Amino acid sequence: MAGGGFAAPANGAVFEAKITPIVIISCIMAATGGLMFGYDVGISGGVTSMDPFLRKFFPVVFRKKNLPDANQSNYCEYDNQGLQLFTSSLYLAALVATFFASYTTRQLGRRLTMLIAGFFFITGVVLNAAAQDLAMLIIGRILLGCGVGFANQAVPVFLSEIAPTQIRGGLNILFQLNVTIGILFANLVNYGTAKMHGENGWRVSLGIAGVPACLLTLGALLVTDTPNSLIERGKLEEGKAVLRKIRGTDNIEPEFNELVEASRVAQLVKNPFRNLLKRRNRPQLIISIALQVFQQFTGINAIMFYAPVLFNTLGFGGNASLYSAVITGAVNVLSTIVSIYSVDKLGRRILLLQAGVQMFLSQVIIAIILGLKVKDHSNHLGHGYAIFVVILVCTFVSAFAWSWGPLGWLIPSETFPLETRSAGQSVTVCTNMLFTFVIGQAFLSMLCKFKFGIFLFFSGWVLVMSLFVVFLLPETKNVPIEEMTEKVWKRHWLWKRFMDNDEDFVGVEVNTIKDVNKKQQTNGSTL
Repeated sequence: MAGGGFAAPANGAVFEAKITPIVIISCIMAATGGLMFGYDVGISGGVTSMDPFLRKFFPVVFRKKNLPDANQSNYCEYDNQGLQLFTSSLYLAALVATFFASYTTRQLGRRLTMLIAGFFFITGVVLNAAAQDLAMLIIGRILLGCGVGFANQAVPVFLSEIAPTQIRGGLNILFQLNVTIGILFANLVNYGTAKMHGENGWRVSLGIAGVPACLLTLGALLVTDTPNSLIERGKLEEGKAVLRKIRGTDNIEPEFNELVEASRVAQLVKNPFRNLLKRRNRPQLIISIALQVFQQFTGINAIMFYAPVLFNTLGFGGNASLYSAVITGAVNVLSTIVSIYSVDKLGRRILLLQAGVQMFLSQVIIAIILGLKVKDHSNHLGHGYAIFVVILVCTFVSAFAWSWGPLGWLIPSETFPLETRSAGQSVTVCTNMLFTFVIGQAFLSMLCKFKFGIFLFFSGWVLVMSLFVVFLLPETKNVPIEEMTEKVWKRHWLWKRFMDNDEDFVGVEVNTIKDVNKKQQTNGSTL
């Protein structure tokens, strides 16, 4: 039974669709890729604060933490390039893997790419949990990074393509919701394993990552590929059957014809990456790259990677720091649910702008408190200030979780045309992983050098990105995914200048989807 229905206008055509159980189930199962990604993000901070882990792999950091030098700043206890490499190597591997994932997503399908990600995840988990030396540990992280590259390439595209237009934003954010659940799950696991007797609590933390890895693999085996992907690979009848199944109606001809036309135009593009650089694709490319850079320079991953380490630095005890990380993880999950509910009602821009104000103010206040209370050799915040800092961190995390977190993935996945969608998503993931690597590799060193000023650094970027949204980011709420050019880019005060000339699109004259739909309305013709 369908859960509901709607009719979405698209260039005069009506796309009838019901919210079918198969769409909901497929999206939930596919979004478990985010669960694995989130667990990898959250687990590293807790593990790197555990003494048995540091003693085995990073004895220099262990000594700095437990036998501090009188001349050493509290902000510099964890400043170690090897320790940062453990965290950031995953994202460097994801950066490289995403280029291969672009090929598999386009040529083999979204579903098979998610399956490949699952196998990488499982192998990486086994190596990490069984690691005997630093090399084995890093190789495991690299394989996990390959999984992240493939999953982050395929899952957002899968979700955007399979979802009906009117709930596309909410379903796409399931990926980010699973990221936040994975982070919370990791924080809870770290809190439990830190209390274990013996030296192997960190192995349990790293090994439990096998749960989301197996869920993603199972999900990839059970879901069907998207109609867009099937049609793109020439499987028209199979694509039509899947479209009928997921939309819950037999009246799928208008949407099917539009997908076929979009695929026909896409086939004329022989080099999607080169085509990305052409004039008419620059707005999508600029926005997708900017969103990924800005997402990382909010400072969110610095907090999520190193939450226990950060709270330890600020004077929280070991258990208190892990407990505080759990609280911020829970806020992250709940706030992402807010985004799922509101993104298709309020729109993308309003969420980004509201969150910008909230993140900016919370970071500035945190910087002021730390500047006054946390010195190089004194980090006792006091009970009242400690609670207030946690509240401010939660305020920051909540704003990110209903804005820049999910929308940084949603907007690029829904704005690229089919002919450059896989390549565009590849660039999106690559940019995200590059700057995630930069932040992961640099944060502890930046914390040592900038001290409390690290929060002022990130708040300055929040101001810049909010201005970017005001002037350069168009609203994409309720716009059919294949109609972005006509309904969004050609109507924007700046980006419409890039849409005037179609000659550099594919080098030949092509009928636009709008023209095809008009012909269908006037004489009932079909493609």
